[in-house]
Amino acid sequence: MTAGAATGPAGHTPDPHPVGLLTFGEAMVSLRSAGPLANGGVLNMQVAGAESNVAIGVARLGHTAAWAGAVGADPHGEFIVKQLRGEGVQLHHRVHPDRSTGVMFLEQRTADLSRAFYYRAGSAGSTISRSQVASALDGGARILHLTGITPALSAEARDAVEYAAERAAAEGVPVSLDVNYRSKLWSRDQARAVLGPLARHAAIVIASDDELDLVAPPREGSRPAAPATAESHAAACLLELGVREVVVKRGAAGAAVHTAEGHLEAPAIAVTPVDTVGAGDAFTAGYLSALLDGEDVPARLHRGILAGAFAVSTRGDWEGLPRREELALLDAARGSTQR
Repeated sequence: MTAGAATGPAGHTPDPHPVGLLTFGEAMVSLRSAGPLANGGVLNMQVAGAESNVAIGVARLGHTAAWAGAVGADPHGEFIVKQLRGEGVQLHHRVHPDRSTGVMFLEQRTADLSRAFYYRAGSAGSTISRSQVASALDGGARILHLTGITPALSAEARDAVEYAAERAAAEGVPVSLDVNYRSKLWSRDQARAVLGPLARHAAIVIASDDELDLVAPPREGSRPAAPATAESHAAACLLELGVREVVVKRGAAGAAVHTAEGHLEAPAIAVTPVDTVGAGDAFTAGYLSALLDGEDVPARLHRGILAGAFAVSTRGDWEGLPRREELALLDAARGSTQR
């Protein structure tokens, strides 16, 4: 299956060369510490944001990618714009004159445990609107990628996400929805009320196994099930709603894909973990880039796992994401260790 091109809204002629992937959300400045923040020390400034991470990952893998969002009229916003442009991501951004760019502090406690402290309330990024998203969609896209983070930012951002999902689905543009639940932004009940209806527009739903109930709640009267059964039940519900692929991220345990044709499991690639932040976004970028290449589900799953392995093996949200010519490196290394 290949990702389709937009047919365009009434009265609008779509771009004959639409961008491969379009996404939107909040990009922030991340100030990262190698240890406890309370101890002080050097902080490294980087760009953070699930949507921009995926856009960078897809661009590095050889496809056009665009990000829409808002930044503040401050050095942090300028830094984000420079970094994304430097990675080849096309921008549909707005500079808000009165609100600041969001900032997060990230302390790494162990290789697989980090803590984030957000300063994003009322940020420029939370002001993304329906009109801004409409303008980006007018250019066409082969895939629209959304996350469950953006609708939690503000009522305006939620409206933009709902509009984009409905419009893209109506125009034949595959919608990818990564649940990406953030408990610091909203409760599970609040997320479920928004993301459940949103999933009905998605061709691809991506989630960890503990997020599936946010988009496919149990049928009334059903009893709690074992995790594997609960996953299968949730995937079946989503497939019945019209979702084509339910992709389950399991971190070090690999990933799985549920489709109408069946269920496919794949193990993770054994690497030495250095920093797990951004691994899920790397997986998503790998999976969607393979979809843009017209690859089948097993190949998409394999590329997602490869990209995730690169991400956990290097520091930063996206800095270690692979380029297309590097994808074979881990496979080659894996093969040499097995001989």
